[in-house]
Amino acid sequence: MHATQQRSVRLRSLLNQRVCPVRATQLFSTSASRDKQRLVVLGSGWGGYQVLRSVDKKRWDVTVLSPTNAFNFTPLLASCAVGTLEFRCAVEPVRRYSPQVTAYQAWCDAIDFKEKTLTCMPATPPLSFEKSSAPPVEKTTTETKFPGTGTPFTLKYDKLVIAVGAYSQTFNVPGVKEYAHFLKDVRDARSIRTRILECFEQANQPILSDVQRRNLLHFCIVGGGPTGVEFSAELHDLLHAEIAQHYPGLARMCKITLYDVAPFILGTFDRSLSTYAEEKFRRDGIDIKTKHHVERVEKDKMIVKEQGEVPFGMLVWSTGLAPNPLIQTIQSVQKHEKTQSLLTDEHLNVITQDGKVDPDVWAIGDAAIIKTDILPATAQVANQKANYLAKKLNRIVRGKEHDKPFEFHNQGSLAYLGDWKAIYDRSNAESGIKARETGRLAWLLWRSAYFTMTLSLRNKILVPTYWFLNWIFGRDLSRF
Repeated sequence: MHATQQRSVRLRSLLNQRVCPVRATQLFSTSASRDKQRLVVLGSGWGGYQVLRSVDKKRWDVTVLSPTNAFNFTPLLASCAVGTLEFRCAVEPVRRYSPQVTAYQAWCDAIDFKEKTLTCMPATPPLSFEKSSAPPVEKTTTETKFPGTGTPFTLKYDKLVIAVGAYSQTFNVPGVKEYAHFLKDVRDARSIRTRILECFEQANQPILSDVQRRNLLHFCIVGGGPTGVEFSAELHDLLHAEIAQHYPGLARMCKITLYDVAPFILGTFDRSLSTYAEEKFRRDGIDIKTKHHVERVEKDKMIVKEQGEVPFGMLVWSTGLAPNPLIQTIQSVQKHEKTQSLLTDEHLNVITQDGKVDPDVWAIGDAAIIKTDILPATAQVANQKANYLAKKLNRIVRGKEHDKPFEFHNQGSLAYLGDWKAIYDRSNAESGIKARETGRLAWLLWRSAYFTMTLSLRNKILVPTYWFLNWIFGRDLSRF
């Protein structure tokens, strides 16, 4: 018995010798990141996510704060909304970079530039010990299932990147938020796809008259920019392919109407290209209503100043951008008079009210405008700003200077028009070939550009795979 006890004591001693060094190493590794400067990135869109991808995460202590835990590849949302692509093809997870990056699914409600602190609100479901959830952010036009738990927390930063993006512009038209669909993220695309299929299943019921069916199968799109035009084209492809095959009687009753207050659609493109798009849409039976003003939206109908009452089965609203609520709360920096976006210098640093530059805060994407060079609020601009800023941050953390100002290189604009046709415009480029293309060649440019722009290897495989499968077997019309 005495020998057995001695062996037991020796065994415990050996185990302690093996375990203790491991514990010491774990404690040392967890405190290593405290020596790094904390870089906080607000937003996971085209600007924020690209900074997150490219910044040196070994030298920076990186934290990303966003109400969603994914990046939305917006050019493919119209295809996802009609089933040409699956929803996973248009998202990239933020936590792909864990554990190098700390990610919080939360809103930033306020920024204290003097104390370098952020007041944040979790964008997750309320916890069991909390009495109520926070109220939704005002002027939010994209549905958020969980607006916040009501328990704020504070983050400190050494360097800050503001890339919170913008929201859909409604121009305060009554009823838009309640009865219209937006196309800003994958959740919107899923909602639109569900509603399209719902319209056909409702119209297929034997209890409806033909007038009711036509009203239910009237699809209205407000906004003649690239988003509205591309969704109209994708919807036209769906109606004249799978819908015509599976709902032949209802397909003849379908109607697509595109509304815009401008005298012509695609105002940012060369006029000859917008004319080409208008002529093609009219040949395809898509009704274009320019110089039309929507006064209010009600359930299943909208009131148009030039037409009166217009019934619809689904309304998609894509009329531009409104400032993010966080940007509206910031008062200590200069803003653009019209868009209310943050003004930055040519190095993308924000400019304070007294005209000075904050060297520790940068703003990119739809939330910011360079004071001396007004650029369009597009994914291309946000992506190039993010690449520039990531290089700048990587030089800063190495103790090197980076005095080169940001320069935008126009790579051209693309828009899909349906039936394997598109338009490509590079006529406003400052250098290189100033090209304008239409038809099948522009469609090939459109597909190749979006394929190469997809970020992960996974989606570079999934996107062409789904394009091929849907070309062979058609889109899936299952509603689930």
